[in-house]
Amino acid sequence: MIGAITALLVCQLAGEFAVRALHLPVPGPVVGMVILFLTLLLRRRPASEALGGTADGLLGNLGLLFVPAGVGVVLFLPVLARDWAPLSLAVLAGTLAAIAATGRIAQMLLPKDDP
Repeated sequence: MIGAITALLVCQLAGEFAVRALHLPVPGPVVGMVILFLTLLLRRRPASEALGGTADGLLGNLGLLFVPAGVGVVLFLPVLARDWAPLSLAVLAGTLAAIAATGRIAQMLLPKDDP
């Protein structure tokens, strides 16, 4: 388990370094997740049981990570009340763009059946 957490944190740290060095407009943990994904693909064998178990444990406690976001929403309620229209539009547009991008990527990655 310690080795699995270390692997996850090393990938996150590598992502942070890459983002800062290349001035990317993407969060470091997202780049770290891509690094982990590519590493697992290049290994050409399944992830270890420890890594899977550790990831499942983290996902099981994912709800705790929303507490700071909830506190931020409460802290900025006056800003949200003032700027609700552009924020709502941004959330809606971002959601639709993410759904469309996910659909297109799925179409590209899934095998096409020839009739």
